[in-house]
Amino acid sequence: MENSLKKTRNIGIMAHIDAGKTTTTERILYYTVIVHRMGEVHEGTATMDWMVQEQERGITITSAATTCFWQDHQINIIDTPGHVDFTAEVERSLRVLDGSVAVFCAVGGVQPQSETVWRQAERYKIPRISFINKMDRIGADFYKVVREMEEKIHANPVPIQIPIMEDHEFAGIIDLIKMKQIVYSDENGLKFTFEDIPEKYLEKANEMREALIDQVAEFDEELMMKFLEGEKLTEHELTSLIRKAVISNSIHPVLLGSSLKNRGVQRLLDLIVELLPSPLDVPPVEGIDPKNDEKITREAKASEPLSAIAFKVVSDPFVGRLTYVRVYSGKLKLGLNVYNSTRNENERISKILRMHANSRKELKEVGPGEIVGIVGFKNTFTGDTICQKDRKIILEEMNFPTPVISIVLEPKTQADM
Repeated sequence: MENSLKKTRNIGIMAHIDAGKTTTTERILYYTVIVHRMGEVHEGTATMDWMVQEQERGITITSAATTCFWQDHQINIIDTPGHVDFTAEVERSLRVLDGSVAVFCAVGGVQPQSETVWRQAERYKIPRISFINKMDRIGADFYKVVREMEEKIHANPVPIQIPIMEDHEFAGIIDLIKMKQIVYSDENGLKFTFEDIPEKYLEKANEMREALIDQVAEFDEELMMKFLEGEKLTEHELTSLIRKAVISNSIHPVLLGSSLKNRGVQRLLDLIVELLPSPLDVPPVEGIDPKNDEKITREAKASEPLSAIAFKVVSDPFVGRLTYVRVYSGKLKLGLNVYNSTRNENERISKILRMHANSRKELKEVGPGEIVGIVGFKNTFTGDTICQKDRKIILEEMNFPTPVISIVLEPKTQADM
């Protein structure tokens, strides 16, 4: 169980509208062989935008959940909306994530909603890596976006890739961890090789790699001494340093590419697995004991008492009322009676579903670190805690911004219902 937890990543993909967030998720699903044809937002065929309204408008409205596998790791992804109107959807998702990928447009840079979602992630202390997308567009400027990240959202962006630009056009990616350039040999980005960096970019690459090591060397004294003595750090040593810095929220590594042109996404997947935390890397979840309001914690172990949070409730066209749940400790089992400590209600689990956007796979039981859909909960709402009746805990609730306007709709007739 611990080994599988080590290889689990719960991540969100967040961005301003039109930064290419859903397209990036779509490519991730294609490369992890969850879908066999890449869907496109502009064609209304994106897997994660499965609602008719989303397909018509080419935007993401609800945060869809999906699970995929890469390099023997399970990645649970929540694709969140970029529109400010749906900011509550982002809040729900960030509450249950361990790490996040922030997508920025290489032309638009740090846009207003990028700032909002970044602040939300900051509040939950979520480790982040950044992906500067749309490098193929006219006016793309990688270094300008990095500067904006410092100035506008007070991030600590540290490039771990830099672009190769020929005549102001995106011509390739230099990876500073491997100190190689990524060369693609097919349209879909499936075939690529790591080759030597062109001579004229070598000086810049060395300079940027030194700056990267400078930022992370303090996280391991032994490796810091090795670096100061002029020895070269191996790829593995540098990756482990960056990972420590990311998990402690000290730096925000910056990658780049073009999701639409299928460039840079596999390396993004590699680094999601290598740099972002597993449920074991984040602090134990905190809550209060409803009997005496004392603080209690639950570690991410199957042997601990059950604690989980319902972060979203939807009406699914196939299974009816579906409650998305993140399990922090203990196990959820099919047919189990559990307790909603927020509302003092007993609930029964009729089905446990692993969701892939709007398709599903039934499971018998799930343990810590899992994000699943539950069928059977009647009185559980967003932010409610699910636990054992004899070991009660209430986890921290979500903070939603006050709505600007509120509307209640009531059907006129029974037929309209």
